[in-house]
Amino acid sequence: MCRSEVPVDEATRRKLSLFCQVAPEHVISMHDVSNLYQVPLLLAEQNVGSIICNHLGLSTSRVARSLSFGCQKDAETMPTQRLADWKVLSDRTDSYTGNVTIALVGKYMGNPDAYASVVKALQHAALEVNLHLKLEWVDSSMLEPNAQQQEHKKYEAAWSALKSAQGVLVPGGFGTRGIEGKVATAGYCRAAKKPYLGICVGLQTAVIEFARSELGWEGANSTEFDEATPHPVVEFLPEASSTVMGGTMRLGSRATIIRDPQSLACKLYGGRPVIYERHRHRYEVTASCVPAFEAKGLHFTGQDDRAQRMELCELRDHPFFVACQFHPEFQSRPAKPGPLFLGLVLAATGQLEKRLEADGGVLKVGSGFQKAC
Repeated sequence: MCRSEVPVDEATRRKLSLFCQVAPEHVISMHDVSNLYQVPLLLAEQNVGSIICNHLGLSTSRVARSLSFGCQKDAETMPTQRLADWKVLSDRTDSYTGNVTIALVGKYMGNPDAYASVVKALQHAALEVNLHLKLEWVDSSMLEPNAQQQEHKKYEAAWSALKSAQGVLVPGGFGTRGIEGKVATAGYCRAAKKPYLGICVGLQTAVIEFARSELGWEGANSTEFDEATPHPVVEFLPEASSTVMGGTMRLGSRATIIRDPQSLACKLYGGRPVIYERHRHRYEVTASCVPAFEAKGLHFTGQDDRAQRMELCELRDHPFFVACQFHPEFQSRPAKPGPLFLGLVLAATGQLEKRLEADGGVLKVGSGFQKAC
């Protein structure tokens, strides 16, 4: 496999074949391409699949069937035809029909890789609707009132980026730094009807903001950020120890019961009453506060099987205000984006209602790729 800026020519292939003691047709050019999704197509054009199968004595037809997930009718045909789904991904990456701007509001702006999974999930969602994702990186600490006095220019730039974005995503994170900025973000999106998706702490800060603004619970907070809060609307996991380190997180795939079949959450998840998503958190919404929230319009439409853990919440009188305690980015895939990310992108571009109607009232994730194939 030869990495290069341009395709490896035949003379170079012959020389490499001679000095590396491999057949000339086994010298594969891995030259630069315009996007990652072109790589399988590049390999297929050079017959890499058949070369490997022949060397290992594998049946190429069986391998073809196992590789073809988007266009089953092409499973027995040529490699490039089998990869028609990847061709769609590649073409859309280079020839999108428009842009969608999402503000990602977090605290680890010095290390964007901390949000790599979230960014990929947003890209997957944008690809399905043939859009190019433009990210606005917003440091949540620059949205806080003290930043207005100390770093006025950065404060103004952060709020400008947030307000100009078509949609907003607040991802997970630990610690107190930048939390009030995330609370302010949820408040702005709620009041301005800006599409909002909160993940993990993004749900918790949305709940904190709602408690302060709509319930009048001054000082409402999470015990993670303020142990002396008069209104602990988010608390440490009741079955875990807050003093012993290690093994204190709720981890792995867990069931969420979507209790309202008419909720947006249910529609986004294809009408399924039970979903499984991966978790990674130590704090959760205080169950005893839920009736007060729902009386004011913040509905917890997804809960665990005992209705004690709040997994999904949403506002009904809002274009898209959804938050989840789990991490949907971990199950997002290029041809099957996470439903919540797809919902955010569709809502941000004013396409959500039209897409739901076209899909029969519930979102069919991946249908855009299947139609193209």
